[in-house]
Amino acid sequence: MKILVTGFTGQLGYDVVRVGKSRGYQMLGLGSRDLDITIKSDVERVLSNYKPDAIIHCAAYTAVDKAEEDKEACWNVNVNGTQYLANVAEKLSAKFLLISTDYVFNGKGQEPFREEDLPSPVGYYGYTKLEAEKIIQENLSKWFICRISWVFGINGNNFIKSMLKLADNRSELNIVDDQIGSPTYTYDLSKLILDMIETDKYGIYHASNEGYCSWADFAEEIFKLADKKMEIKRINSEEYPTAAVRPKNSRMSKDKLVLNGFNRLPDWKSALNHYLEAMRKEETKV
Repeated sequence: MKILVTGFTGQLGYDVVRVGKSRGYQMLGLGSRDLDITIKSDVERVLSNYKPDAIIHCAAYTAVDKAEEDKEACWNVNVNGTQYLANVAEKLSAKFLLISTDYVFNGKGQEPFREEDLPSPVGYYGYTKLEAEKIIQENLSKWFICRISWVFGINGNNFIKSMLKLADNRSELNIVDDQIGSPTYTYDLSKLILDMIETDKYGIYHASNEGYCSWADFAEEIFKLADKKMEIKRINSEEYPTAAVRPKNSRMSKDKLVLNGFNRLPDWKSALNHYLEAMRKEETKV
């Protein structure tokens, strides 16, 4: 199978290509320097030349706060870019998997959101990702939508790396405690995404590591496993104002994965432990 992956320079795209190659697939990973998905003619040229059997669309404008001001750039990447890719994918009869987000929901309540629940984004980033979802459903015959949350991977920046960096010169941190979700290791997620693309079980799926926690809980576990001393002061979202509203409830039900024969991802604490081990191995290579 020939698979084209956008967003290769990001956390998820990098791992999808890595895992795909380990399975013997012909993987083409493209970053924004290789392909500007906001230029229609470039998308048509690259995809038509490569003729992939499947496209895994990881590229996105993910600067949540910046998106509230730079709406045009966010729309161009998340909506127009997806439209251009989808148009060519349908002509090639290629399978298409869109990476979406928990931000398509309003974050209210405490119950896990199900795939069939009505999306209602509260920020512009979430709005553009929902528009991308609509494009996929309206224009493609072979599509998957995979909603994810709180990702971390070897390649690129993330919450874990930020926390460990802060631990070098801080002994106390204020961390939000009223936003609840599931941290997700891109390596675990990549295996599931490739499991999906191997099938014709199309539709919307929620995919994150098992279990829920707050950002403060997540930080505590990071420092504990990394053997770093840090005092964490738990605060609410209102004490840490941001340009974009963050969903307080990012819990997502993964029952549909099981119903369709896919394996749930490991518990987030186990995933974090494996990730920190992988980071140590990377550091010893340098």
